[in-house]
Amino acid sequence: MTPSLWTRLSNPGHFMRWSGKAVPWLTALSVAALAVGLYLTFFIVPPDYQQGETVRIMYIHVPAAWLGVFFYGAMSLSAIGTLVWRHPLADVSQRAAAPIGAAFTLVCLVTGSLWGKPMWGTYWVWDARLTSMLVLFLIYCGLIALWRTIEDPNRAARAVAILTLVGAVNLPIIKFSVNWWSTLHQPASILRMGGSTIDPSMLYPLLLMIGAATLGGSTLHLYAMRTEIMRRRVRTLTIREAERLDAGAVRVVPSAAGATPLPQAL
Repeated sequence: MTPSLWTRLSNPGHFMRWSGKAVPWLTALSVAALAVGLYLTFFIVPPDYQQGETVRIMYIHVPAAWLGVFFYGAMSLSAIGTLVWRHPLADVSQRAAAPIGAAFTLVCLVTGSLWGKPMWGTYWVWDARLTSMLVLFLIYCGLIALWRTIEDPNRAARAVAILTLVGAVNLPIIKFSVNWWSTLHQPASILRMGGSTIDPSMLYPLLLMIGAATLGGSTLHLYAMRTEIMRRRVRTLTIREAERLDAGAVRVVPSAAGATPLPQAL
C-alpha cells in the first residue's frame, strides 16, 4: 500500500464520498441475498432427520454467531490501528462496530437457547461454547459503556482499544472450546479437517445465509461509521460555536449606587 493511498484511506472526507456511493448498492445486494437465503431456508431446505423443522433455527443462529465473532475481530484490528498507527478512522470503525456485534451476539444467544430447548431439554447450560459467547456479549456491553463513561474522545479511544485487545483472547476460546472440552454443543461442522459434515442440500443455503448476513452486517457498519463521523463533526462544530460565543460574551458588572453598569469581557 502506497503512502498516498494510506493517506486517502485515512481521510474521513474521502471515506464519506466513496461510502456514500457504495452503501445504496450494498444495501440492495444485501436485501436480495437475504431474501433468497430466507426463501431457501423456509421453503426449500428439507427438515433434518433428527431435529425436524427446528433445524431451520440454524440458518439464523450460525450467521449471527459468525458475525458476533467477526465484528469483534474487526474491532481488534481497529484497536491496533488506534494504538499503533493512530488512524483517524480506526476509532470510528471500532465504535460503529460495537453495537452491531453486540446485537448479533445477542441474536446468537437467543436463537441458541430456542434451539437448545428441544435438543437438550433446557434453554441454557453452562457449556463452554455458550458461556464464552455470553462473555463476548458482556465484553461488548462493557466497551459500549466505557465509551459513554469517558468524555474525552481521545482518552476513551485509547482505553477502549486496550480493553478490546485484552478481550480478544476470548475469540480462540469461542472457536476451539468444542475441541478443548467435552461440551453439549456440537463440534465444528463447516470449517474442519476432512470437509463439512452437513449435507449439501443444507450446507449451500447456510453458506448463502452466512454470506448475506456478512454483506448486510458490513453495510450496517458503513452506515454506522458515516453516522459516527457526522456525529463527531456536529460535536466539533458545537464546541467551536460555544467557544466563539464564550469569547465574545459580556457580563454586566454590578456598579456603585447610581453608576451606569459597564460591560466586561469574561
